[in-house]
Amino acid sequence: MQSCLEKGTEVVHYGHAITGAILAGGQSSRMGQNKALMSLGGHRLIDRVVHVLEDIFAELLLVTNRPEIYADLGVRMVSDVFPEKGSLGGIYSAISHASTPYCFIVACDMPFLQAPVIRYLIEHIADHDVVIPDVYGEMQPLHAIYNKTCLAPIRQRLDANRLKIIGFLPDLRVRIVTTGEILPLDPALHTFQNLNTPEEFQAAEQHLRSSSCGGSNSVS
Repeated sequence: MQSCLEKGTEVVHYGHAITGAILAGGQSSRMGQNKALMSLGGHRLIDRVVHVLEDIFAELLLVTNRPEIYADLGVRMVSDVFPEKGSLGGIYSAISHASTPYCFIVACDMPFLQAPVIRYLIEHIADHDVVIPDVYGEMQPLHAIYNKTCLAPIRQRLDANRLKIIGFLPDLRVRIVTTGEILPLDPALHTFQNLNTPEEFQAAEQHLRSSSCGGSNSVS
C-alpha cells in the first residue's frame, strides 16, 4: 500500500519519493562474525530486513564495501563515499546515492522491523528534513528518514571528523516521533531491537521460539 499524507484537499503520495537503505558496513566486532549473514529463525538477518523494506519502497539500496558477499540479494549496492567514518558516513552515503528526495535508513541487524512503524514515519515527512523516533529518550538514527537537505550539514561534520551520529540534527527541521506514538503500532518496540552480541542473538532466537513476533517479519 502506497503511503500518503493529506495536505488540505491535495493528497501527497510518498511511495516513490523514498528510498529504503540498509547499512551493512559495520565491523561486527562484538558478534565475532558478520552478523548480517547470521541465520535467525532460518533466515539471515539481512534477508529479514530486505523482506520488510521491499514491500514498502520502490527503490532499495545496500551500503557496503563488500558487495561480493551480498550478490545474491538482488539489491542495488553502493560503497561508502567516505570510508572509515562510521554510521554517520554510512548515512551520508545512503542519502547521496538515493535517487529519491528522501531516504529511510536502517541497520542490517534489526530483524524485527515493523512495517506499520515505518509507514507511520513516512506519513510525517512533509515539511521536515528528518523524521526520527525517540524511544524513551534515546534517538533512533538508524531507523529514520532523511531528506537530501541533510547532506551539507553531515558533510561538514564528516570533514571535521565530528562523527556523533545525531550531531547535525539541530541544523535541520526535525520531526521527533515519540514513544507514545509508536506504542499503539508496536507495543513491545521490537522494531528497534538490534543484535550486537552473541547473547543478544541467543535472546532473539529464544524470543522467536516463544512468541509469534517473527510473524509480521517472517521471510517466506
